[in-house]
Amino acid sequence: MIDFWTWSTPNGRKVSILLEELELPYRTQAVDITQGEQHDPSFLAVGPNNKIPAIRDNETGMTLMESGAIMIYLAEKTGRFLPEDSEGRHRVFEWLMWQMGGFGPMLGQAHHFLRFNAGKAPYAEERFHQEAQRLYRVLDTRLADRDFVVDDYSIADMAIWPWASRFEWQRIDLNDYPNVKRWYKTIAERPAVQRGYHSPKKVNDIPLP
Repeated sequence: MIDFWTWSTPNGRKVSILLEELELPYRTQAVDITQGEQHDPSFLAVGPNNKIPAIRDNETGMTLMESGAIMIYLAEKTGRFLPEDSEGRHRVFEWLMWQMGGFGPMLGQAHHFLRFNAGKAPYAEERFHQEAQRLYRVLDTRLADRDFVVDDYSIADMAIWPWASRFEWQRIDLNDYPNVKRWYKTIAERPAVQRGYHSPKKVNDIPLP
């Protein structure tokens, strides 16, 4: 049994989608970040950076924070969604790090300025909207000749997709990125993705272009 602390954010959904894809038994513990529950001492024991998600693997006693580290751990534990060959494995890590270092943080800034603080900082709005567009172009180019980011469906796709699912918050029209649009809709149709998207609760339907 995996104990899973999460909230309805892209980083939380990355892990809930993977847990659903792996069909691992897990117990969800909602951490309402809008109410400051990420600062509770009980959560800090497993998530000392005050950020969801976090897990405890009750089989091994391992606790982990940081969504990318959690995804690698679960993929290695089960031997799924991570290639066995060295090149394929490191390609997945490459695109997982791309999401962790760029696609997620930059789109998070776009959400902050474009959706929640529109009109307050025009320079920041322009900067992060342009960077969002650049990152979508990078992803679109990557997907031009392959179905998934690293050939087969992997934790890299599961990490990137939940951030793309907020394309409306980023003022991104997926019709401008046809390869991303095709990839996005393919993943959105997966039953495990649909279940994972609504963990720990349903907030909205999955946005579709």
